[in-house]
Formats: sequence, C-alpha cells, structure tokens
Amino acid sequence: MARTVIEIENLYKQYKLGAVSTGTISHDLNRWWHRLRGKDDPYQKITGINDRTQKATGEYVWALNDINFAVNEGEVLGIIGKNGAGKSTLLKILSKVTGPTKGRIKINGRIASLLEVGTGFHPELSGRENVFLNGAILGMNKAEIKRKFDEIVDFSGVDKYIDTPVKRYSSGMYVRLAFAVAAHLECETLIIDEVLAVGDSDFQKKCLGKMKQVSSSEGRTVLFVSHNMAAVENICSHALVLKNGTVAFDKGPAKSAIQFYNQSVVGELVNTQFIDRKDRAGNGHLIFTGLEFLDENNHIIDQPFCGVKIKIRLHYQCKVKLRTVSVAIGFNSLSGENKFIVSTELLDKDYKNIDTDGFFECVIDKFPLSAGRYLINVFSKTEGGEILDWIQEALSIDVENGDFYNTGKSITTNHQSVLIEHYWK
Repeated sequence: MARTVIEIENLYKQYKLGAVSTGTISHDLNRWWHRLRGKDDPYQKITGINDRTQKATGEYVWALNDINFAVNEGEVLGIIGKNGAGKSTLLKILSKVTGPTKGRIKINGRIASLLEVGTGFHPELSGRENVFLNGAILGMNKAEIKRKFDEIVDFSGVDKYIDTPVKRYSSGMYVRLAFAVAAHLECETLIIDEVLAVGDSDFQKKCLGKMKQVSSSEGRTVLFVSHNMAAVENICSHALVLKNGTVAFDKGPAKSAIQFYNQSVVGELVNTQFIDRKDRAGNGHLIFTGLEFLDENNHIIDQPFCGVKIKIRLHYQCKVKLRTVSVAIGFNSLSGENKFIVSTELLDKDYKNIDTDGFFECVIDKFPLSAGRYLINVFSKTEGGEILDWIQEALSIDVENGDFYNTGKSITTNHQSVLIEHYWK
C-alpha cells in the first residue's frame, strides 16, 4: 500500500482585504474580548468567499475554505482551476511560504518548490552559488549537491552562464535553472506552479518528461498546477478542481477532473458577458465588450461551418486616446491546446487612432476548424507591448461539419482539428 506523504484536513486561509498586516488594534482587542468569553473569533466566520466575479462585501476573504485531500508517494497530482481559485495559495502553504489560518497539514519528507520566477534564488549570487544554496535549504550537504551538480547544469542548458549572477538571467534562463535544481536535488515531493509557461515549448516538454520520470522511476510525489489541460492529462494520474477557494471536484482520475472543469467552471465563465468578466488582464484603457460571428452576407450566425467564409467582429470600448492597437484572437481545444491564432501584428495591420467604441473585424475565407467545440481567447496590446485587455476562455463555439475540400467528405476532431489548403502532384 502506498505511503501517504501529504495529508490536508479542514484547511482554511483568510486574508484581510487591502492590508498586509494581520489586522488593526481594534480587531485584536475584539478577538481578545471574544476569546476571554469563550467565543469564536468574530473574523473567522465563513462569510467572505473568494469569488472574483462579485464585489467584496466585508473586510476579510477566505482564499481557501475547508480543503481536504491526501497525496500518496509517487503520485502526480494536478491542481486545476481558474485564476483566483486558490491554487497558488494552497501551494504556498504546502511550501511553508505562508501559514494556514486553521486546519491540519501533515507532510512526510522534504519539499522542493517552484512557485514563481525567482523563488528561492538570491539575485546577487551566481547560478552555481544558488544551486548550492537551494540544496542547503533542502537539508542536503555539500557532497550530495556536488554529486548532482553537473546533471543539473546540463539539464538547464545555462552552463555558459553558471558563474554569472542570476539577476542578469532572462526569465527563461531563471526558470530553466530553478526547475533543474528542484527536479534533481533529493526531495520527496516536487511542487510546480504555472511558471513553466515562461520557458520555450521544447523546455516545457523536457520538464514534463522529467516530472513523469521522477514519479515513475524515483517514486517521488509531484503537485502540478497548470492551465494547460493537455499537460495535466498527459502527466497526472489524479487531479482535483478548485473554485472560489473550495474543492469543486474531489481528487479523482485526471481525465474526469478535466471534464468537470471544462463543463462547469469554464462553461460558467464563457456564458458570462464580456463586460462582466472579472478575470481579465490588462490596464483597462481598452476593453472588449462582445464577439460575434457573421457569414459573408453579414448575417450573425451562432455556429460557424467548417470551410466557409466567416467574419469575426470583436466589439470594444476605448477610454483613452491610443495611437496603435494590436488585436489577436486565439482558438483552443477544450483541453487547452492552441489550434490557431489570427493577429493584426502578424500581418502588420495594427489599428491606428481608433474611435472610442466600435469593432475590429477579421475575415477568414475558409474557416479551418473541423467539427467540435472550441474555446476562444481575445487579446489586445499597445505598440509598446502594454496589455490593454486579455480574456482567456472568453467564450466557446461549436463548429459544424462542412465540406472544406469540396470532396463531399467531412472531417471531425477525431481525425484532424485544423484543416489547410493543399494539393498533390
């Protein structure tokens, strides 16, 4: 029977909105008065739930609310959920970066964490010195670290810069070395947050392969947070879904957790009006207010057909004068895999001096997606690269079968997702 390495019971984490400290003197006195009379802490009542779609009504919010699960030795557990669901807070508590408000956590063995770019590295020290520093933090002696050092440097690919202060590293180099250290030094549990998205695609594949290896051949436990459902399904045996700080789907097979996430969590978001989306990124100088598909006669359509000419209108409101605006629309599978992107920047067709409101229109002569359901991301930025608005999983569309190749044959996503014009000779 597999040994339990992490056990979490009734875990809660509370934050005071707008404050860095634990609270005010008046709150401390009120807590003391309630405690003196044998009453519960008045600020630990479960009132403020971590829901980003609603305006806060109190001073406190529960980032985590009654979390319970266990992780066995050698297991790769995926933790999935939208931004603000509580994933990073949970990992920070497990990594002892912050403490729980209440609850019980039992951890067997050492934990290596990669939570965000720069975590655990001293910027003034070289890559070499940081490898030894991280090893010492994990409780390893110098001989153990030396034995692994060449393997770490080779995996990271930063051997040329290993004696350079890491403050001069690019974010990609930082992550490469940080992951190599976390994966190769001898710890029982490896915790990886979304940071691998910083690296290039080849290194991401390399990291995913390494996580599989340390679990299957070395018997180490991995906790993996990612928005890439394909990666979660590929490497995780089990997964759980967090929503608004609570467990929306108890730990179970990764495929089942992903299906639940796509149908409930994502489905709930994509049915929310653009203007009401609270999980968007950007400075808000320009915001998207809606998206619609039209046929070649400018009639609005609910579902585009594969192989036909369509127009995509992305409506916006602009609050300041913008000289240049770049716009992109991305189409993803339900598992998070990117299928294709249309972009003004790629065609060198960015918009100049736009009106305060209106729409951007993209024309696709032959819609290339085969029949199935897809998620749409919308994005805009300035000429200087500053993000204006970015809504991930803005809405979902169902693509209908069509005769893309004019042969009378239809293609489904079981065979091929993106179709292209081609010929043989």
